Amino acid sequence: MFDIAVVGAGVVGCAVARRFALMGARVVLLEQGPDILSGASKGNSAILHTGFDAPAASLELACMQAGRAEYLEIRERLGLPLLETGAIVAAWSDDEQAKLPAIAAQAHANGVTDVTLLDRAALLARIPTLSPHIKAGLLVPGEHLIDPWSAPLAYVLQALAVGATVHRRTQVTAARFDGAAWQLETTTGPFRATTLINAAGLFGDHLEALALGEASFTIHPRKGQFVVFDKAATKLLATILLPVPLERTKGIVLTPTIFGNLLVGPTADEQDSRTNAGTDHQSLQALIARAHALIPALEHMPVTALYAGIRPATERKEYRLRHEPARHYIGLNGIRSTGLTAALGLAQHAASLYQTPHTPIATPPWPQAPKLAEHLPRDHHQPGYGEIICHCELVTRREIEAALTGPLPATDLGGLKRRTRATMGRCQGFYCQAHLATLTAGRLDPPLETPHAP
Repeated sequence: MFDIAVVGAGVVGCAVARRFALMGARVVLLEQGPDILSGASKGNSAILHTGFDAPAASLELACMQAGRAEYLEIRERLGLPLLETGAIVAAWSDDEQAKLPAIAAQAHANGVTDVTLLDRAALLARIPTLSPHIKAGLLVPGEHLIDPWSAPLAYVLQALAVGATVHRRTQVTAARFDGAAWQLETTTGPFRATTLINAAGLFGDHLEALALGEASFTIHPRKGQFVVFDKAATKLLATILLPVPLERTKGIVLTPTIFGNLLVGPTADEQDSRTNAGTDHQSLQALIARAHALIPALEHMPVTALYAGIRPATERKEYRLRHEPARHYIGLNGIRSTGLTAALGLAQHAASLYQTPHTPIATPPWPQAPKLAEHLPRDHHQPGYGEIICHCELVTRREIEAALTGPLPATDLGGLKRRTRATMGRCQGFYCQAHLATLTAGRLDPPLETPHAP
């Protein structure tokens, strides 16, 4: 019997599980994928937002700013990084330039008062590699970068450390509220919990319909494709380059990453599939061309990787939250690109809707997240790491072994990548996969195959 069942172990579900576990509730986190972050949360641009362009007085803005503040408060105790880059909202046409004063006014109304207008000369002085076609821009000093995978992992590790339970590869197949608690049938057996929290992301509408008989929203999957330039490209841009946002999407971003690469994306491709995160040549070439247009020197930089994520968009732009007190149900859905920033704030909001008292954990432990940020000391800087397994990303044997053990070990290759960055560098696993296959034998499902010699 649990107090809280959280369904969905994306960044929101991980943050919610942590919040309620620290409150002293008995928490179970259920994830249908092989690992946390198996769905929408595994692919994003990793920006810690200020909320400067969020809808005024919206729940999204409140959750983003609360989540940002909590991340900054707890990050050092969890060993989480922050790369202070700032951002530029860049205008490339007269029409875009004309929109900048309104964006600045909205930022100031949202409490982000350090946003300032920059003319073309000031922008080129700040970023000499920019195309001379730039017109003007907005400086947003507080937009920064974080590790999009270690943060949710740290949230779950802290939840586990104070008594929460996590079940992966566990899909909810039936949900019934009996007047006192939820009876959940899953692919790994039954669970019973007083309160059900739906953080199921791309399947949030399915779960809401399953639990309540009907869904108040419909997920319209929106795929975002990304291109990752080689680490040598980072010297060309040290700040986040944001577009003037469109009505439908925030647009294509060119940004450094906390792992030392340069990233361009995402696209905004509507599709029916909730699981197909494949890429297509035409979209990727358009992204590369866009990056070249913004920073012409990128034409000489190789591309390291390509990937895509699927965002749980709905028929409306705002978050789709639902609270049914009589049925002990809280739904946190329609959380799109701002979810990484807003997750801790959404967890606070869910906790504010929950009325059952518990005894909070007085002195919680603070487990440490993997140290993957390129600008900070890595494991290979410390003695006793054994050997370098992935030479592109300088991943040590000690990091691989740590990812395969502990309270939430990686059980598939995706989970191992997100905990270590192994196989995510220039060679994409060409040189290290055979060694990894040996080290992970019997621990990953599906197993990592040893490449055959040509």
